[in-house]
Amino acid sequence: MNVLLSIKPQFVDRIFSGEKKYEYRKNIFKRTDISRVIIYATAPVSRVVGEFEIDTIICKDINSLWEETKNDAGIDEQFFFEYFTEKEKGYAIKIKKHKQYIQSRALNDVYHSTPPLG
Repeated sequence: MNVLLSIKPQFVDRIFSGEKKYEYRKNIFKRTDISRVIIYATAPVSRVVGEFEIDTIICKDINSLWEETKNDAGIDEQFFFEYFTEKEKGYAIKIKKHKQYIQSRALNDVYHSTPPLG
């Protein structure tokens, strides 16, 4: 099963460069059979640009999550803790392998849908 996630373009670039090996989320999917993330790069790109396979999903308190993932976070500590402000726990989706599409596509062309909120 696949899921579509909205990700800011600067983070998409870091995923494709291999610098960012975790995608952080405040909430996670209800389904447990999700194995692939389809990447929708938010404005100004506003396109479906690639995908990645999910290795594991880590759920921990914020401090432990940072300690476990910080070396491959692709973001700095300040941004991480600001993102998770007022949250007791968070999720880190470990990226197994990623694929950047040769040609990005408009979301409507692919899914006949509107972008998910990121």
